Amino acid sequence: MSTIHPHGSERVTHTVGKKALIASLRQFLPDSAILAETEQLRAFECDGLSAYQCLPWLVVLPDSVEQVQQLLRVCHRLGVPVVARGAGTGLAGGAIPLDNGVLLSMARFNRILHIDAANRLARVQPGVRNVAISQAVAQHGLYYAPDPSSQIACSIGGNVAENSGGVHCLKYGLTTHNILRLQIVTMDGERVTIGDHGLDSPGYDLLALLTGSEGMLGVIVEISVKLLPIPECAQVILAAFNEIELAGNAVAAIIAEGLIPAGLEMMDKAAIRAAEDFVRAGYPLDAAAILLCEMDGTEEQVESDIMKASQLLQRQGAIEVRVADSEQDRQKMWAGRKAAFPAVGRISADYYCMDGTIPRRYLARVLKKIAELSDRYALPVVNVFHAGDGNLHPLILYDANNEGEMAKAERLGGDILRLSVEVGGTITGEHGVGVEKINHMCLQFKEGELALFHAVKLAFDEKGLLNPGKAVPSLHRCAEFGAMHVHRGELPHPDLERF
Repeated sequence: MSTIHPHGSERVTHTVGKKALIASLRQFLPDSAILAETEQLRAFECDGLSAYQCLPWLVVLPDSVEQVQQLLRVCHRLGVPVVARGAGTGLAGGAIPLDNGVLLSMARFNRILHIDAANRLARVQPGVRNVAISQAVAQHGLYYAPDPSSQIACSIGGNVAENSGGVHCLKYGLTTHNILRLQIVTMDGERVTIGDHGLDSPGYDLLALLTGSEGMLGVIVEISVKLLPIPECAQVILAAFNEIELAGNAVAAIIAEGLIPAGLEMMDKAAIRAAEDFVRAGYPLDAAAILLCEMDGTEEQVESDIMKASQLLQRQGAIEVRVADSEQDRQKMWAGRKAAFPAVGRISADYYCMDGTIPRRYLARVLKKIAELSDRYALPVVNVFHAGDGNLHPLILYDANNEGEMAKAERLGGDILRLSVEVGGTITGEHGVGVEKINHMCLQFKEGELALFHAVKLAFDEKGLLNPGKAVPSLHRCAEFGAMHVHRGELPHPDLERF
């Protein structure tokens, strides 16, 4: 682990003293909502990307929208930067705090405000846990579709900020496809409604703009989510392969066949063994890779789709095709996949989780190239990912106690992201950019595009005080990044052939 200030030349400076700011905040916040002691601040020094840490200058925990508005007005007037934080489960450093700014925790905004079963929507506060929404509406035969692996802990506000997905995003979409309306507070304290509860809203589609904006445009204080009927039937197939490339090709074949699985996930041998040791999901330990393919809908449709998918997987070279024989068995199969990250944490001192997304047709070749990169860097890579939409989550295993290993893991991760861009993909699918991938934005986007991103940021936040130094790099930073890699001979990458 390393203690850093992640923002470099994009750091926002001010001359406000901490005591003076606290005195201003105490006019509308109780003492219990203001944390300033080192021991209190330690709990907020990082998010799920724990390799990077920064002790916050000040942490504030409001419990009303009015308090959020007043806080932002004070910080806007004084030029103090603000980072909004949800549950802190993000994996890209998006909620890493500032050593000269306020960390705004939304943990106390944890209520479900209203459930409208007739119109299949719910109004919730941003601190509500993802899985709690489905639990609350299950009595109405409804659920909330996006289901990140961290759904028992992650909050819906963070899901919106990062546009999170989950194992069922292939059929049901990401967060952006499952929300109707946001209420946000801008940096100058104005409360704004984005979107509508109807099928459409007038004007520009700012809802899509805010979703995935990583806390740079406004602070989310309320979310209206879409609810779906719980499927009549759901069934899952486990298909095992003796070559990882065959499993990758099978993914493309399933989609080409016109089948739309509710979930289509892939795990390699290392992930299979780690998950099996952890949760005893019944995975075949001799397989090089497994696919989990779930179909849902009416009983007749599921039965037909399961039969078609089973036959196709066998034609694609699966050495075993197994259909869950009960709901308990289905849940067990998914439990192994959803526990993959903590399972890998049991076998490695540290791991670095990547989040590139590629066209499905390149899955087999990209997985082969990742294996070659793993050998070159002498660092193991465990592959577990949303195969249906090409969202890769390679876990690079390393030990931060060994000098230089963390830096080597970062370089390997950078090569995987570069590979993703090379084949027409992106540097992130659902984890966001944060500080982890900010330099690699320079690979994905040109100068004019980055300038446009900055213009959008300034339209919402003219002083640049919300989550500064995250997600969108400065043009100066990109110039430095490019010069460094050209000097190293890494741009273009010498080992990545064009596909």
